[in-house]
Amino acid sequence: MPRVPSPAAAHIGDRIRSTRESSTMTQDQLAVRADIDSSNVRAYESGRAMPSIHTLLRIATAMHTPLDYFLTGLTLEMFPVTASDGRRRAG
Repeated sequence: MPRVPSPAAAHIGDRIRSTRESSTMTQDQLAVRADIDSSNVRAYESGRAMPSIHTLLRIATAMHTPLDYFLTGLTLEMFPVTASDGRRRAG
């Protein structure tokens, strides 16, 4: 089954891609500068995977971009909630 990107992963991925493209950096160049695998860069940019805060900080540092740029605009509603995550539900 193909993974469907969460709105949060898609938002962060869009910001990574737009920042990378505006600096004319390739995915491979970003991967080398951030010391991550280029397949991960592709997964983040497509929204198929959510980078950890540690990885996102490495990406931000590699692109000379404040970390908060990638997080701006995120809302709690963008994160999927599963029935088994243990959080209390209103209702």
